[in-house]
Amino acid sequence: VTGKGMTPPQKVPSPPEKICMDWQQRGRPGAGLYNLGSTCYLNVILQCLTYTPPLANYLLSRQHSRFCHQQGFCMMCVMEDHVRKVLYSSATAIRPRAVIRVLKFIGQFKPDIPGDAYEFLRCTLDAMQKACLSGSSNLNASSKETTIIHQIFGGFLRFRVTCLSCKAVYDFYKVFLDVLLKIKGALSLTTALEHFVEPRHLEGRKAFKCSKCRKKVAATKVVTVHHAPRVLTVCLARADDQSSRKLSQVVIYPECLNLGPYMSDPPGEPLLYSLYAVVVHAGQTCLGGHFFCYTKVSNGEWYKMNDVSVESCDIHTVLEQQAYLLFYTR
Repeated sequence: VTGKGMTPPQKVPSPPEKICMDWQQRGRPGAGLYNLGSTCYLNVILQCLTYTPPLANYLLSRQHSRFCHQQGFCMMCVMEDHVRKVLYSSATAIRPRAVIRVLKFIGQFKPDIPGDAYEFLRCTLDAMQKACLSGSSNLNASSKETTIIHQIFGGFLRFRVTCLSCKAVYDFYKVFLDVLLKIKGALSLTTALEHFVEPRHLEGRKAFKCSKCRKKVAATKVVTVHHAPRVLTVCLARADDQSSRKLSQVVIYPECLNLGPYMSDPPGEPLLYSLYAVVVHAGQTCLGGHFFCYTKVSNGEWYKMNDVSVESCDIHTVLEQQAYLLFYTR
């Protein structure tokens, strides 16, 4: 087996023992968030990250800001302030102005133009990752994958390619912070995951260059989760590739997910994840509409968070939504 893409880290910026998966402080839900133009896409991601237990624990401990020497924009410091404000505020809703002020540094976003929640999540985690690495020079690629962001959200995918001529096997590895699943024809999350790990044929224009055969050959490719993340973030791709229209079908997702069957080496016992947040997109098209979310707060109760509104709800309501993003924790 030829392997590429995984080397052991030289330095570990954030040792794993710093990560606590259970809430260290328990309490009522925090404040709702005002919509400052067309910022519902931003509000839902801020709420889901605020109620991600290991991330909230880390941000509330101020472990980052105490040692941060970043001049100007630092997304970790911005998130530290935001999470403290939300969870400790006596107000029913706050204005996420600190985040709005740095929008242009996070990505191609403007407060008065609707944005996509998934894109904002990816850009926010990327900005937080860069903030964790500021001041750290000469780190190799693997060391960059050991920040607090990667320790919480990061995993590895394995791409195993098998040459159909000489049967040589090649393994390639890629780090991920989220998994994007196609849902066309999938009625459940487990079906979408089964499609994700199905073998695919590489032939014709997509043929694989086998180093043993020294030419392009037909091959099979299988993607599996090689290293499971502590927090699994799944995006159900609701934009149809062909027409760009929204796929509004119901995709059933469980409160408790077993990731074991989709691993490179399926473990003997189930690898269980528990649902703690769901982002929903309401609207007929992907370009417009409205985002709201459901989050499980530190007291174990579920709440619907729709901009300024924070209302108690039950798990049955949470599991009946037209989900766009799903957040699971180990």
